[in-house]
Amino acid sequence: MQQSASAAGTAAGSHVRHHRSALECTAVSLITRILQEARRPAVATNFRPGSAALLHLLQRETPRLPIIWVDTGYNTPATYRYVERLCRDWQLNLHVFSAAVTPARRLALSGGVPRPQHEGFEDFVREVKLEPFRRALKALDVDYWFTGIRREQTAYRSTLRGISDGPEGTRRVAPLIDWCSSDIESYLARHGIPDNSDYDDPTKPGPALECGLMTMAGGETGVQEVVA
Repeated sequence: MQQSASAAGTAAGSHVRHHRSALECTAVSLITRILQEARRPAVATNFRPGSAALLHLLQRETPRLPIIWVDTGYNTPATYRYVERLCRDWQLNLHVFSAAVTPARRLALSGGVPRPQHEGFEDFVREVKLEPFRRALKALDVDYWFTGIRREQTAYRSTLRGISDGPEGTRRVAPLIDWCSSDIESYLARHGIPDNSDYDDPTKPGPALECGLMTMAGGETGVQEVVA
């Protein structure tokens, strides 16, 4: 599937019209290196606010890169519309993975999403986020996967480098690790990229929490409180 003329013009030509910042040059350099080394690269995204910056950078380098989206089933209507818009405009190679239990079934059997303090919350996170992600990595035979995580987000992420160990023997690549929120906002504005401002993740109820997806490589799979 090829990009439309308008999408290709936005994704491939914008770097001609705009001077790349030092952070952007560093990110592109890492992306280029990994794409040369990787056998089966992919990118994981949740389409949260600012997530399109990394997708845009990657689309300019490799438009057919597989995109992993773990859809918990609890995204906002605006998020689902946003995903459809980007898929249409950018011709994304999107692969959606979800839990075996639907939200409707979970609501009928257990009352829906458990509170973070509830004993069933970690099982809920594993079911709707961690297991589908492991399944995605195996199904796509991924060796390197890109992520938009940044040091400023949590204390745990502040300890990570641009490349680190991921689950299932993979390597996790974070081209935007040194970017801050204002860098993301500036990038989106400079390239005229729409953002998703209406987002909710029931597996990460607070900014000081890791849902477990980023700590899976160390064998820790539960929700962790990160003290800033």
